[in-house]
Amino acid sequence: MTTALQPWAHYADLLKAAADIESALWLPDDPQLRAKLYRQFAMNLSQGYFLYFQSNADYPDWAPFENSVFLAQPNPDAVYYVAPIDGRGVYRVYGERGNAPVVGFAIGKNLIGMADPPGPGFHNYDLDDLHIEADGSFEVIFSSEKPADYQGNWRYLNPESDFMLVRQFSYDWGNEVDVRVAIERLDISGLKAPMGPDETDQLLRKLFDGYVKRLSKLCLDIVQNSRNKAPTHQMTLTDFSELGNSDSWPQAYFECTYDLAADEALILETELPEQHVYWNVQVIDALWNQAELVYRQSSLNGQQARLDSDGKFRAVLSLEDPGVPNWLDTDGNLQGLLIGRWYRCSSHPVPTLKKVKLADLRSHLPAETPKVTPDERQQALRRRREGAQLRRRW
Repeated sequence: MTTALQPWAHYADLLKAAADIESALWLPDDPQLRAKLYRQFAMNLSQGYFLYFQSNADYPDWAPFENSVFLAQPNPDAVYYVAPIDGRGVYRVYGERGNAPVVGFAIGKNLIGMADPPGPGFHNYDLDDLHIEADGSFEVIFSSEKPADYQGNWRYLNPESDFMLVRQFSYDWGNEVDVRVAIERLDISGLKAPMGPDETDQLLRKLFDGYVKRLSKLCLDIVQNSRNKAPTHQMTLTDFSELGNSDSWPQAYFECTYDLAADEALILETELPEQHVYWNVQVIDALWNQAELVYRQSSLNGQQARLDSDGKFRAVLSLEDPGVPNWLDTDGNLQGLLIGRWYRCSSHPVPTLKKVKLADLRSHLPAETPKVTPDERQQALRRRREGAQLRRRW
């Protein structure tokens, strides 16, 4: 029987088109940045396998998505899982809540990298708005119409939806209990059929001739848009609804680009909202990759951060360790982005930034700012490594 399946060399050749975006790098002639782009291409292949081949809308399963191993601007405190769905179907999602500060579901169409342009996002549901049993277990039905006589948790599913995403944000790495979640489609029966040659051909083309290049181009476009949006070292605030979502998720982002010399530092300063469930700040490189987060302090959240006596949060972004508690390590990146989140906060302050010489840093910080010794830094990094690896990240 004749199939559409081609020799492997045919599919490998499809990857060559990704080279077209190299000229869009922040510094196109920088070999280190180009090497990171190639690494990102490899990452896209790894991520794309899960998205295209692991499961389908009739027989869904959760796949790791944009988590720390996959680089492309994951929230360092987060784990994300995504499952393919058909918005015309009926899905049961069930599991155990755990105790991380934030757990929720996002429903949308055209996941980033899988279509150009991605989106739209349709609905975001906080798990804590569901009825949760005393033992932490929960169950919810997603469908376009509520099943007759059904009295349990139900959430609307837009018929155009093609993915469901679970997001969890952790504060106390390694010590919190992660969410446990399962999914099944209720209006489909029978055994899952094996994937045939024709479907394999179609999905390889989508992965090799689309996703690998498209995701990295999207990352580079986001970096360029941030550079165009505001001057370097000037924070902007973006509401979640401004990101192509049709409903609100109680989160806002602050963001800026940075461009430092090796002997410079950037001081971030902000007030905190009076009420806040969760907040953080993270370092992103010039390809929209999260900086190394397990072995470097490239992010801080509301539990990890030290506040000054005036209630403000002050952090220092620099290449070298400045010997302060709230160091944001650039992981060798002199150009990139700073991104932070306010979730379920009573206000959304916009942090200020000040560039100074690293040698003069102490004169620009409160006198109470502690000095962190190399031994203390190593102890803090050890706690970070342990917490990062003890929690489920992918």
